[in-house]
Amino acid sequence: MRAWILLLLVAGAVCPTWASDVEPVKVIIDSDPGVDDAMAILLALSSPSLEVVGITTVFGNVTLDNATANALTLVELAGTDVPVARGAERPLTKPRRSPPTFVHGADGLGEAGLQKPAGAPLDVSAAEFIVEMARRHPGEITLLPIGPLTNIALALAIEPRLPELIREVVLMGGSARTEGNVTPVAEANVFGDPHAADIVFTAPWRVTMVGLDVTTKVRMQDEVLQRVAADNPRIGGFVWDITRFYKAFYESRGVRGGFYVHDPSAVAYVIDPTLFQTAAARVRVATDGLAEGHTITALGTPPEFWTAWHEAPEVHVCLEVDAERLLALYESTLVP
Repeated sequence: MRAWILLLLVAGAVCPTWASDVEPVKVIIDSDPGVDDAMAILLALSSPSLEVVGITTVFGNVTLDNATANALTLVELAGTDVPVARGAERPLTKPRRSPPTFVHGADGLGEAGLQKPAGAPLDVSAAEFIVEMARRHPGEITLLPIGPLTNIALALAIEPRLPELIREVVLMGGSARTEGNVTPVAEANVFGDPHAADIVFTAPWRVTMVGLDVTTKVRMQDEVLQRVAADNPRIGGFVWDITRFYKAFYESRGVRGGFYVHDPSAVAYVIDPTLFQTAAARVRVATDGLAEGHTITALGTPPEFWTAWHEAPEVHVCLEVDAERLLALYESTLVP
């Protein structure tokens, strides 16, 4: 009898679908797709641990029109009916920059020659959609911004109680101990709208920053993508096609052994936070000058030196990542 009980316990550990009644985490992905954004969205749509209740779009890697079209393309590719809402087409205050076509291609999806989507976005704005869903599902929704944070700041302006209604915010952006990737100190998403980012980091909700400290430690190899493409031709073949341009960009910058896994790392955190090591810190964002977009992170700084940081809530800053396990999670999720 004891042997059978042990066998059942082991089976439960291997097959948690019947051993546990854990509900998938409801997420809204706020994105500017973008090659790595596309990889992140497809990871989220493929994960049984997540329920994507909406995708909102924002300027950034591409124009807002391209971002919205790309999000609709990804939803249709995945065979889902997840709603898409258009968001901000420019930052709150600073002038809009031209999209980095040299990173993601003119269309944002590696110039893979994809057909235009058949669907259309919702009639409500991204910020309105976020507020509406948060009110409908209080305490249940995780916001997953993987682009500039303009839509999140606008949602806070519409509903100041939003931090009480949102489960948590897990964002890809910023850096604590590493240099930036668009300036010596600034990461691209935060630099895209630093005023919005400072609003998000200082709002009274739980925020986890999945920044360059960890995303540059995860490199996607072609071997992984080839296996995914072979076992899941529809999704994996699409990812293979769109990443050729992206990989070439990184190689032109001297990055070898695969390309950085930025946005999918934030999705991976929501699926399995144990992949990461975090530290609590107060974060502020420089909004102008030479340090524009710098996520100034008070890690280990005595409180008497916090000054402008002392009233900001603590942010969970990712500092280390198990890259091998994260890549394995990506592959196993896209090849169920």
